[in-house]
Amino acid sequence: MAEEREQAVRKWTFANSDEAVAVLGPNDAYLGLLDDAFTARVTIRGNEVGFVGEPHEVEQMYDIVRTMTRLSQMGVQLSEGDYRYAIELAKQAHLGEMLHLYTTEIATTYKGRAIRPRTLGQRRYVELIQKCDIVFGIGPAGTGKTYLAVVMAVAALRRGEVRRIVLTRPAVEAGEKLGFLPGDLQEKVDPYLRPLYDALYDVFGPDQVARSLERGQIEIAPLAYMRGRTLEEAFVILDEAQNTTPEQMKMFLTRLGVGSKMVITGDVTQIDLPAGRLSGLVEATRILQGIPEIGFHFFESHDVVRHHLVQKIIEAYDRAPGAAD
Repeated sequence: MAEEREQAVRKWTFANSDEAVAVLGPNDAYLGLLDDAFTARVTIRGNEVGFVGEPHEVEQMYDIVRTMTRLSQMGVQLSEGDYRYAIELAKQAHLGEMLHLYTTEIATTYKGRAIRPRTLGQRRYVELIQKCDIVFGIGPAGTGKTYLAVVMAVAALRRGEVRRIVLTRPAVEAGEKLGFLPGDLQEKVDPYLRPLYDALYDVFGPDQVARSLERGQIEIAPLAYMRGRTLEEAFVILDEAQNTTPEQMKMFLTRLGVGSKMVITGDVTQIDLPAGRLSGLVEATRILQGIPEIGFHFFESHDVVRHHLVQKIIEAYDRAPGAAD
């Protein structure tokens, strides 16, 4: 008869029922995530949660609930995504770093909500932007590359570190031609620039964005509009940089003026350039990584902060041979 493994038991008691609901979610919904992620069993009685099973797993589950309780006490409104990321960090023995994420407040939305990095990768990206005048943020969709860059730009503008924000994208057709779209030039390029507006609206609010655009504090334009300019005392963001040509990338990078910062974001698995054309982002990554003053941050699938299925979709495509790029 096989020898039974040693079973460990740990219990966590909440201060009251309100705290239990805040930490475990309505109807203890978040406990199901722990139950699915570990073989150890979860029990709940009143304001007490118990864990029974293999000692290492029991300790991990106990530490997750303790960490989430501490975050709740700090005023963080917990989500399913927070639990999923905590589980991942616990299994990597990095759960202790999660509390530090929530003490790093970058800015607030116009509604007063604090904006913080939500993964360790996002925190490293933010730190790199603070440190370097040119930063490349490269990785899959949903990792917050563009959103965090816009937030950092707004924070720099509010602190008086720059006089304006310049946001740009290459107007590369992903399956449709600009000439066939209705409207004038601004209406034709707006679909390409819409994600930049969305990020600004979240931080500044629509009214403030409109006023800042009128005053010239914010400029949103296609990449072609950057040619021949020197951008001084500006926070400049190039989004969807995988769709630049090498010539466009060089043109953009050499616009950097005194007192300015540049953040270049892109996903090298989503290149919409014509077949045979080299991506300026790919080439810049190869050429510029030897310059210590230029920062490169490569996001991974576990930095995805959209629906948890987005991470699984990205990983599935990465594993599939011959999957579409």
